[in-house]
Amino acid sequence: MRVSVITACLNSAETIGQCLESMSSQKYGDVEHIIIDGGSEDGTQDIIREHSRSVAKFVSEPDSGVYDALNKGIAMATGDVVGVLHADDVFEDERVIADVADAFERSGADTCYGDLVYVARDNVDRIVRRWKSGVCRPGHFRSRGWMPPHPAFFVRREVYERFGLFDTRFRIAADYELMLRLLVRHRVSTCYVPRVLVRMRTGGTSAPRIRTLLRTFSEDHRAWKVNGFPASVLTVAAKKLRKLAQYFPGLSR
Repeated sequence: MRVSVITACLNSAETIGQCLESMSSQKYGDVEHIIIDGGSEDGTQDIIREHSRSVAKFVSEPDSGVYDALNKGIAMATGDVVGVLHADDVFEDERVIADVADAFERSGADTCYGDLVYVARDNVDRIVRRWKSGVCRPGHFRSRGWMPPHPAFFVRREVYERFGLFDTRFRIAADYELMLRLLVRHRVSTCYVPRVLVRMRTGGTSAPRIRTLLRTFSEDHRAWKVNGFPASVLTVAAKKLRKLAQYFPGLSR
């Protein structure tokens, strides 16, 4: 089983090195790393070229944002399974891809996901928040605002071919809309890998600023509507409350 991992980046010289090292350390033989750069001018491209032996495909050109870049990467992917590793993030350890591939092989599922921890921007060893996904239960998307962490979410490429890529009309919540579309609307099968897969630096596009929070709330609400479901304000509010609970271990299930 080949696993393709997509990294979208733009002026990420501060963190892209650790991302690439994390990727190249994976103890799994058939991995394809695709990097889509939006035209970085801060040395990011030089760092990527220094790691060219572990990079299968590298494209640098203007794009319309991170979801557009990820769509480009998915379209280029040749793997049976596709995952995402953002330029600010690292895998938990060298066994992540091997464990994900094993989960797909054992379960036969269309998708799989695991847990995630948020770490300090200047120190990936300092955990500031934990996202323990737990097993996906029917109705939890709506009743509890549940969703898996997108950086720890892997999808068979044929699922993207059947049900579509990221909807770039969503500037912040295209990952939520995608998972809602796949797991709720089309009910594709999924499998939980009960361990941390990704360390994600705090900050970024969806950082908790008031304006960003309001836009995310609006886009989350719209994600239900475009998929043909009644849009519940309570569901979207529950999603936000679950994230607050992630600061307190044991409460975010």
